[in-house]
Amino acid sequence: MPRNPASAASQTVWLLDLDNTLHDASWRVFPLMNAEMTTFIERHLGVEREEANRIRAHFWQRYGATLLGLMHEHGVDAAQFLRETHDFAHLPRMLRCDGSERAALARLPGRKLVLTNAPRDYARRVLKTLKLWPLVDGLIAVEDMWMFHKLRPKPDARMLRHVLARHRLRPAQCVLVEDTPGHLQAARRIGLRGAWMVRYARRAVRTKRDLPMERTGLHGRPDFVAGRIRSLNELKRLG
Repeated sequence: MPRNPASAASQTVWLLDLDNTLHDASWRVFPLMNAEMTTFIERHLGVEREEANRIRAHFWQRYGATLLGLMHEHGVDAAQFLRETHDFAHLPRMLRCDGSERAALARLPGRKLVLTNAPRDYARRVLKTLKLWPLVDGLIAVEDMWMFHKLRPKPDARMLRHVLARHRLRPAQCVLVEDTPGHLQAARRIGLRGAWMVRYARRAVRTKRDLPMERTGLHGRPDFVAGRIRSLNELKRLG
């Protein structure tokens, strides 16, 4: 934290998504993660793989996260789901991050908090493997998104307000950097600016071809975002 309170109040605070924002998760992480989630559903609900895929897609569309659907409709334990679907023994081989992106993050002025729906252990491993851990000021993972005994991951506006209050942040000083338009739209409703990262979007469309896609398209800039970026280096114009 800056020593000068006035400086802290005026600086830009970047709320940075992790997967497909700080690194190319669609290259190897997302395909395996989707497969692990489908296997989890097969095993715990006792259904065939085709039905498990359908359930995964349906919950993603209805709840915004497969985990929420499994919790609400089947009483699945969140910690068990996250552990079994994010424990990648060969994670370092599945990650890549352009050196220019690492340098851009290092140069970016302001406070940098990673805000991810991923579990803490996975997020920390990703950040440390890609040498991004020393460049950020904090990590807010899905375990930090429980409110009143309910899990409220992005894009839940109540959770976003809670994060701002806990860190004593004003919405106007924050920029959410995300690859998911729906999360940016929700953040805009409570006063946050948004930067839509599209660097990995085309591969993400192919990776998620079995899931319903949001109707923003890959071209143009939705009116609820302040910028459409292909590199973290472009964030400096939003600061």
